Amino acid sequence: MENGGGLQDQWLTAEQLREWVSLMALLSMLPARLDAQLSRDAGLNLFEYHVMVELSEAPERKRAMSELARHAHGSLSRLSHAVSRLEAAGWLQRLSRRGAGRRTEVQLTDAGVAKLEQSAPGHVGEARRLVVETLTDAELAALGRAARRIVAAIDPGVAAILDPSGHDEDCLASHTEIGSHGSPCSRPNQGRFTSASGVEEQS
Repeated sequence: MENGGGLQDQWLTAEQLREWVSLMALLSMLPARLDAQLSRDAGLNLFEYHVMVELSEAPERKRAMSELARHAHGSLSRLSHAVSRLEAAGWLQRLSRRGAGRRTEVQLTDAGVAKLEQSAPGHVGEARRLVVETLTDAELAALGRAARRIVAAIDPGVAAILDPSGHDEDCLASHTEIGSHGSPCSRPNQGRFTSASGVEEQS
């Protein structure tokens, strides 16, 4: 067949397949484990927790629904369901802005802040146990950079949210100059809760 060679070139090598299968296992198992811990200990799922984290880090603890969907990495439909449940619990409230550019905003309530602070320690502990303490600092930094590069290939807008200062580009340029054995780049602290995973920074 004329296209046989081209199709053959699309298959992964044995080494690539090993890494791909490992990544798929991670993407299946880690969110499920984090979700189970939050459900058991806090009565939240991972997406709901992430929504609350994103609001906690926003000015006045509020964002427009469309903006929040992008920051929380979910569809508007999924977000609407999550907001309805969290609002019923008293942890969020919707605010309707009229006039030109009418939009719905969502704000984290004081009760929501308290719930988030109550829920964070267990989530942090699980994240540390499964990821942070399993890897060296250099491995964790490399994993984060690789994750953001993949996100950038999927949605550059989300990648810009994860790396607003362009730190990864500076790091890449630095490694190009000093060689691959230079010191690993680390990300600057973005606040009390990291926006990517909802893991509270420990002092």
